[in-house]
Amino acid sequence: MNLAGLSQAGRAPALPLSIELADAAGPAELTLQRLLRVLPGQRYVAQAEWRGQPVLAKLLVGNKAARHFQRERDGVHLLAEQGLNTPQLLADGLREDEGGWLLFEYLDGAQSLWEAWRAVENQPLLNADQQAVLADALVSIAQMHAKGLWQADLHLDNLLRHNGQLFVIDGGGVQVEVAGQPLSRGRVLENLGVFFAQLPAELTPFIEELLVHYLLSNGEHALPLEALLKEVEKIRKWRLRDYLRKIARDCSLFAAKIGAFGLQVVRRDSQAELQPLLNNLDLLTEQGHIYKTGGAATVAQVQLQGRPLVVKRYNVKSVAHWLKRFWRPSRAWHSWVEANRLQLLGIATPQPLAVLERRWCWLRGRAYLITEYCGGQDIIARFQAFHDGSPPETDLLALDSLFAALLRERISHGDFKGHNLFWDERLGRWSLIDLDAMQQHRSARSFAKAYARDRARFLRNWPADSALHQLLNQRIPLTPAVGSAD
Repeated sequence: MNLAGLSQAGRAPALPLSIELADAAGPAELTLQRLLRVLPGQRYVAQAEWRGQPVLAKLLVGNKAARHFQRERDGVHLLAEQGLNTPQLLADGLREDEGGWLLFEYLDGAQSLWEAWRAVENQPLLNADQQAVLADALVSIAQMHAKGLWQADLHLDNLLRHNGQLFVIDGGGVQVEVAGQPLSRGRVLENLGVFFAQLPAELTPFIEELLVHYLLSNGEHALPLEALLKEVEKIRKWRLRDYLRKIARDCSLFAAKIGAFGLQVVRRDSQAELQPLLNNLDLLTEQGHIYKTGGAATVAQVQLQGRPLVVKRYNVKSVAHWLKRFWRPSRAWHSWVEANRLQLLGIATPQPLAVLERRWCWLRGRAYLITEYCGGQDIIARFQAFHDGSPPETDLLALDSLFAALLRERISHGDFKGHNLFWDERLGRWSLIDLDAMQQHRSARSFAKAYARDRARFLRNWPADSALHQLLNQRIPLTPAVGSAD
């Protein structure tokens, strides 16, 4: 196959796949062995073999291939010319009307800093292991900035640990102000804002402390904390808007089919596994372990190849009920959006896997939400033995963190009964379920009213004269004050 053929190969071409290329030494075949990232018809990144050695191959196809190829090669050369660690470019080329290729040395056993962070993200906040990952990232960013470079698409996946060294990858995102001269302060603040905005919001109070790692490698500018925090907040809001757009369209994260006769959005990494369930959704739901049936919703646990999942089916009770619902987004869709919102904001909820709506000429009928199963105890059961005492401090601290996050993000649950709050043993956190009425508020005033209702509903889970109720009433933050300007 040549590059022109690869552009028509779709998202999952059969492997191994041989591509005909050529360099100064003559023609040779590149054998793709494992796909690492695919943008169908545009970019294929793969572990491959070239002239008997392992390589990392970036293959660029489609009508924008020449531009992307030039940008990638220019970025790689900038990194190398400024003495920054980046995998060696072994071969590259561009063929008109076909596409371009860049072949890099393959760093066997390399670990991205994103993988390193995922391994420690649930440890105590900013402990030594987390510090080590973030320090490595900030030192590498500082070294780029000191040379006048920055990564426009800055994230932890673009920094690799290998044999005790840190490598910068993805030359396509590398940009330059003045090569060899320190980056301007405005650009530094903007780029650091992109970096810190991707970290959990709980780390915001520690940004000043973390900046020390950056300043030890690049102390060219004084970096005002207030200006940096404004950049972080701006980027966080943009990231959330951008992500919530992605959950409604076909992209690398989600497989979407949306039309007049149905809607289906599935997490792409779960699509193949979920297909048997999607093909027989009603039957398998009704054969599962039913938690709730009849009325507006049916909730069931379904076993799929030994993996427990939860299906929530939103029923149409009557013609009158349908007339109230068909014209607006389904509750399944609302829950899908809110679950993805919580996950991006770092608030625990079972992983949303798929959402479906039955439609006829755009008029909505039954709808379905599929999520991972949250197998822990709800807070009613977990706190059952502590009505006259105090639950474990770990549980209370996790509850403190949850309410702090809801306050920070202005999120109200809408039905904060104890059966909608589960303990996630793996994360050591409380996980929210039943998000039908969840809302992120723009107005401080509307949030304050909704939070007061949530707080009151949560406390009603226990008798007002119990020691547990009184402890939680003292511990859970009161409704935030709202000024006249809000």
